[in-house]
Amino acid sequence: MQSNSDPTHIAYADETHYNTGQYRGIALVSLKYENAAGLNSELQNILQGSGITEFKWHKLDNARYRFAALKMLDYAVRHTCAKIVRADMLTWDIEDSRHRITGRDDIANLQRMYYHLLKNVLRTRWPADSIWRLCPDEQAAMKWNEVKDFLDMTSTQVDVRRDLFTQGKFRLRLRQEFDIEQITPCKSHQEPLIQLADLCAGLAAYSRSSYDIYEQWKRSSSQQLSLFATTEQESPPELSNSDHARCQVLAEFDGMCKKQRLGVSLKTDHGLRTFGPINPINFWWYEPQHEGEKAPVKGAL
Repeated sequence: MQSNSDPTHIAYADETHYNTGQYRGIALVSLKYENAAGLNSELQNILQGSGITEFKWHKLDNARYRFAALKMLDYAVRHTCAKIVRADMLTWDIEDSRHRITGRDDIANLQRMYYHLLKNVLRTRWPADSIWRLCPDEQAAMKWNEVKDFLDMTSTQVDVRRDLFTQGKFRLRLRQEFDIEQITPCKSHQEPLIQLADLCAGLAAYSRSSYDIYEQWKRSSSQQLSLFATTEQESPPELSNSDHARCQVLAEFDGMCKKQRLGVSLKTDHGLRTFGPINPINFWWYEPQHEGEKAPVKGAL
């Protein structure tokens, strides 16, 4: 999608578990275009200093990746607190009333979730006259040509009536235009901010899917396991290397957010969640807005 104007802002996107597990997630890291080169370079230096060629959430299972993840998250917190960057994460539960249907089309549903996130970040959280360049991970499952066609067709920011996507048909009310200058799927190893989006999306979904594991890890780490666990059945199962690494990252990130008063909750709802979406780090849980709202199904028009 092309525009006659140069971009003023840029957003990097990635996803996690679009078709596996109960909780799915996407992340959008957004900033002014003029800051992109410098911030990518700074993050690249962090990765290189950590001995990481390309950060991937699924590789977070050892000390090297754990330290890299913590440095990346510290970077994110510093720049969001300085109001240079936003990080918005959207997660959804496929066991809720919207998604627990026969024949659900996970790719079409992913498109709708991306659209919700774009709609709520590009205009609501940044100046209305921003001109955007969107850089998703080219290896993601999302069919970005379809998204591009949809945005080309409308050329507007749209308001979804009651935020519903019902039976695969969009109920739209035009609200005000937004401008995406170009959608450019990128190689994530060349774009460190896509790698940050990958980390944030993975952490968001993991915090919900594995909160019980996190609590178990905390008890184990603080040596508060019951002294009366005398049988194998009573003893907690061994945690995997990935769980140990991810839980430590989750705990330290929770501490970072609390120290900076970013309004990110972990314990309250058993997962990372932000109750003030204007905050620069925003974990948004998508919830059905009406009992009639259903995810798209395969074969629907």
